[in-house]
Amino acid sequence: MPELNIGGFILKPFGLEVKAIMQNYLKELKVDGSDYTFAANFIWFSSASGFYAIIEDTFCLFSMTGSELTMPLPPLGEKKNVHKAIINCFGIMNKNNTSRYCSKIEYIDETMLEDFVDHLEEGTLIFEMLQDFIIEKKLVDYIYQADDLIELKGNSYHTKRNEINKFKKAYPGHEIKIFDPAMHGKEIVDLFNKWVADRIKYMPKEEADIFLEGIYLERQAIKRMLQYYKELDLIGIVLYIDGECKGFSVGEKINDTTASVIIEKTDFEVLGCAQFIFREFSKILKERFGIAYINVGDDMGFENLKKVKMSYRPYRLLPKYTLYQK
Repeated sequence: MPELNIGGFILKPFGLEVKAIMQNYLKELKVDGSDYTFAANFIWFSSASGFYAIIEDTFCLFSMTGSELTMPLPPLGEKKNVHKAIINCFGIMNKNNTSRYCSKIEYIDETMLEDFVDHLEEGTLIFEMLQDFIIEKKLVDYIYQADDLIELKGNSYHTKRNEINKFKKAYPGHEIKIFDPAMHGKEIVDLFNKWVADRIKYMPKEEADIFLEGIYLERQAIKRMLQYYKELDLIGIVLYIDGECKGFSVGEKINDTTASVIIEKTDFEVLGCAQFIFREFSKILKERFGIAYINVGDDMGFENLKKVKMSYRPYRLLPKYTLYQK
């Protein structure tokens, strides 16, 4: 993929060789967002072209979808450099795009909003000071305490415990294996396709079109995840019942305290399967990474998924914002 020269800035292709560069900027940030890792962005660029540039000593990631250029993350770097970098990035997007209204910076972590203002006076709302931008609140990440997901203590988790116990009783032949893309790749793709077919059966018609658009992107992301699994430092598990693949979960470490679940799918027709693999993967994430929190991403705007994620009693809801230029 060739470089882009826009307004005197060189945007280079976003490939595996950029991993160390991006991680160097990420390690300075104190954010728990599921979008703030190299792997989380890399696997989704299977359906779009990724580019990056170092601007004002910040790492700036761009996504080209069709002919329009956007940013899936804000500039990553020291606070003092971010505001100038944002101005330059909007200049790049505006020069490339058919309309300035197509230019935007997505998935901005709540803790980073203050980076977009030069001075923050006590008692002043951040939104009031962002005179050059429009901030739109989007989805939220669901973050849980790892121990809560593992132990499932108390009345609030009574239903989850029952579902897991019923699953274990109904399927004594179940087995958890550490995921290996060479061994398990085809089986999880087949399971994903079955999951899509089952979900469509029970989905309200008004949600189906949006769902299918997202499924195309997720299918491509799974293929990219399988291709570069080891290089991306991912970890996963596969659930078998009597020799058949019935679930898989893949995640990674975000920082020293938080890990994330990137993709998880189970057989829709096996009751208790989802609850069981979620708890087992939570155990693996804590054992391997020594983390305290698990981020399972957002609900993509689906009410049913929101209910499921809320039912696990999140420790924290992390808002994500999109930034537009006035």
